[in-house]
Amino acid sequence: MFNPEIHHRRSIRLKEYDYAQPGAYFVTICTKKHGCILGNVIKEKVELNNFGNIVLICWNKIPKHFYNVELDEYIIMPNHIHAVINIMDSVGAGFPRPKTTVPVNSGTEIEP
Repeated sequence: MFNPEIHHRRSIRLKEYDYAQPGAYFVTICTKKHGCILGNVIKEKVELNNFGNIVLICWNKIPKHFYNVELDEYIIMPNHIHAVINIMDSVGAGFPRPKTTVPVNSGTEIEP
């Protein structure tokens, strides 16, 4: 959890920009405590393990769940993913309409 007393990060977000609007967004998602749980670097190439393959599968399914999202470039590293997503248009009050009803367990964490 972010603690401003410990984490001295400055926001790079534009103050007046509405991040709910359509556009291309560069995102980085890190694993808990930066643990290398998604794979290993072998001969200068990332080889995904089972957890990394789950990330890959989930990444590729995003457009199946959101009408207005297109995937662009991405790279999965052992402890993070960099990706560009394109939000094409808004479908509701800041949230895209899901194509299907998918149960979500947002409390699940994968420990190394």
